[in-house]
Formats: sequence, structure tokens, C-alpha cells
Amino acid sequence: MYLIGLTGGIASGKSTVARRLVEHGAVHLDADQLARRVVEPGSPCLEAIADEFGAAVVRPDGTLDRDKLGGIVFHDDAARARLNAIVHPAVRELSGRLIAKAEAEDPDAVVVYDVPLLVEAQVDHPFDLIVVTSAPRRTQVKRLVEERGLDPIQAEARVDAQVGNTERLAVADVVIDTDGSIAHTMSQTDALWARIAQERRERSA
Repeated sequence: MYLIGLTGGIASGKSTVARRLVEHGAVHLDADQLARRVVEPGSPCLEAIADEFGAAVVRPDGTLDRDKLGGIVFHDDAARARLNAIVHPAVRELSGRLIAKAEAEDPDAVVVYDVPLLVEAQVDHPFDLIVVTSAPRRTQVKRLVEERGLDPIQAEARVDAQVGNTERLAVADVVIDTDGSIAHTMSQTDALWARIAQERRERSA
């Protein structure tokens, strides 16, 4: 198995890169989706969140009220740290099981683990390669406004709530510049796939 950690700021093109890698044959795991799975109704993680932040963050149907929880943690670093201390270990455990499952099903699989908070959450899976998608702050804000309908102030707050590019680039083995056209991003991703294929050939030689 070849394990890629894919990370980058919000609206930095991670999904575009992940889709292209899947087209080449990679298995894709999305940490955001896993974070939703670990807080499904009745889960230990959701119970822990309700204990920490109050029963009001759980709707009458037993699902997590993300808006209420977000209102509590978004502007409160200490509260967000308490939430992360509950969710991140659960996501880490689930992702580890799914990565192991992918390897058991296909020992030659290339697995892309898409982790927006790879740096912040200190994800410690044994990655063969860490790929960072990089776009300037102004481009991220522009995309959030034009593609997701946020107003500029909301968009800037979303971008600024994450660690900066400097911290991400410090852990990168490969940087994909996503400030240009989609075609340019695809071309860089294709080159990355070719590099991975070459590394795997050298491993098996």
C-alpha cells in the first residue's frame, strides 16, 4: 500500500486533486466525512459532545445540531480545543481501521487520506507522501464567496480560523499550486501520480 496524506486550507483545491487521483485509481478517504460518521446518533462521540457542551447541541431526532455547536466553538479557541479532543481521536481510530481495510483488500492500493486539519490534528498515520494544495488567501476568499455563497467577512473568518500556509508547507513533500486554472491543477496531479508510479516500481524492483 502507498498512503498519501492530502491537506490544504479551505477552498484550496483539495477536492479537485483528490478526484483526479481517484480517476487514476486511488482509494479516497475523507476526514470530514469520517468526522460526521463518528458523531452519528447514539455514538459515544456524540454523547461526549453533549456532556461537554450541553444537551441543546443534540436535536430531538438525536442528530448533532452543527449550527448550535458551531456557534459555541467557532470564536472560542478553548471550546474548539475541547471539541477537537473528543472528535479527533475517534476520527483517527476510524481512519486507521479503514486504511487497514483498504490494504487488506488490495495490498497494492494507493490510498489518499484527505485531511484538512492534518497539521492541527497532528495526524500520525505513516504517510509515504504528504501533499499540500496551496492557494493565496485572496483566492480562497474569492472561491468561498463565489462558489459557496459566503459574504466576504464570513469567508475571511473561515480562512483565518485555520493554520496558515507556512505551517502546512513545513510538512509538505509535494506542493500543488492551485491558484491557476483547473487544467494546471490537473496537470500537476497527473505528474504526482507519475511520480508515485515510479516510486512504486523502484520499491518492487
